[in-house]
Amino acid sequence: MVQVNQATLAISIVLNILLASALFSIISSEETPEPEIVFFERLDDNLVEFDREDTVRLATFNIRTFGVTKMSKTEVVTELVEIFDRYDMVTVQEIKDINQEVPYRFLDELRNGSSDEWEMLLSERSGQQEDDIGGQEQYAVYYRNSSVRPLNESKLHNDSMLDEFYREPFLTEFSVLTKDGEISNLSFLMISIHTSPGVAVDELHSLSNLTMELPESDRLVILGDMNADCNYASLNELDDLTIRNSNFTWVVPDDADTTFSSTRCAYDRIILDEQISSSYTGWWGIDREMSSSNVSDHFPVWVEFLRPTKSA
Repeated sequence: MVQVNQATLAISIVLNILLASALFSIISSEETPEPEIVFFERLDDNLVEFDREDTVRLATFNIRTFGVTKMSKTEVVTELVEIFDRYDMVTVQEIKDINQEVPYRFLDELRNGSSDEWEMLLSERSGQQEDDIGGQEQYAVYYRNSSVRPLNESKLHNDSMLDEFYREPFLTEFSVLTKDGEISNLSFLMISIHTSPGVAVDELHSLSNLTMELPESDRLVILGDMNADCNYASLNELDDLTIRNSNFTWVVPDDADTTFSSTRCAYDRIILDEQISSSYTGWWGIDREMSSSNVSDHFPVWVEFLRPTKSA
């Protein structure tokens, strides 16, 4: 009888140990969740990671209400410079400064805190039609002159005839430089946009139409805060877009989260046409290294292109 009780006791101890171990494992997993993924392998599980100097990394960033008030916050500006330092190009939406000084002041901060290679293309204030003036903003493209060089004249898309956009897209054309600083045969037309949330789907259709009007020889990179998710655009509505066909690569998938908030929405997108997608390395990301929503309510989203080794 004693032997039976001892055996029972031993079994009970072992079961308690196993149960405690399982509970500890569950609690630990709740307290230390898996780290958030920043890099997403888009094509396959064996992507080649190129040396940073062999690539051009382009980001789109809606810096919420980027105006005099935000520019006066030293800690925010310092963090913005640190974020930009990770990229070769950044296209910015939601610049709100009626005196148009903030973009230039931030360029000075970039040159002082990151590199004197930074330069900028600044749009006119978008929302040029009379009924759009209330939503006027500027776009800016900050870029390193050692990585890319602008071609032709940058401009807002002229929609004065149809008035299709609350904030007209900003068109800029760039040539990628080789590591030796030479003009290469890789150039692209970048279309930056910040759609109006209430009519995002209509504006995305107009954006699709705009791409069809451009020369077929243009390599297109379409990016910005498109409000292309959640309450503003359903999956079915997105699938009806001309730019959702096989000739375009939507780098940021529909289930991504590009917002610094409790919502899970893929508002910020990058779309490549088939001509520029051949230079896409397969690497892209959502840059979640941001301290708080004081910086922005959007994360920067980036894509990487391979730099040509030979000049044009």
